Amino acid sequence: LSESGVPQLVQPMIWDYAADLDVESKVLLIEKYRRCGFSKVWFASAFKGATGVNQSLTLIGHHLKNHLQWLKVASSTPADVLQGIALTGWQRYDHFSVLCELFPVAIPSLAVCLQALENGGYSEKVKENVEKLLGMSNLEIDTFSR
Repeated sequence: LSESGVPQLVQPMIWDYAADLDVESKVLLIEKYRRCGFSKVWFASAFKGATGVNQSLTLIGHHLKNHLQWLKVASSTPADVLQGIALTGWQRYDHFSVLCELFPVAIPSLAVCLQALENGGYSEKVKENVEKLLGMSNLEIDTFSR
């Protein structure tokens, strides 16, 4: 790869939507990319649409845990390596599948994930800020929002 010149033309994106994302394996993968000449990498997470083909409601806790794991990966790699993170919101698993959870029901998940990334974690203060931003009195992250 180094000799091909590809690392000067593209930046790899590492995708993983799991709540139990393996931080150590991602750090090793980033190191491997760096040895191949890639100076920057992207992460890709999801705030909706990655937990089941027929999911109709968004389980915020799953997506929050994924983002918290990505924050651990980011803190375990040199600061100048991470170019950014793409928060995906899949609408369906393939063109022949029914739609999974629609955007309106996933807005709380998007807000929680963005605020967790912005604040470097999730706390009661972050939760209160999301509730205030969304006009919600009780944001539930471990059950389906009402």
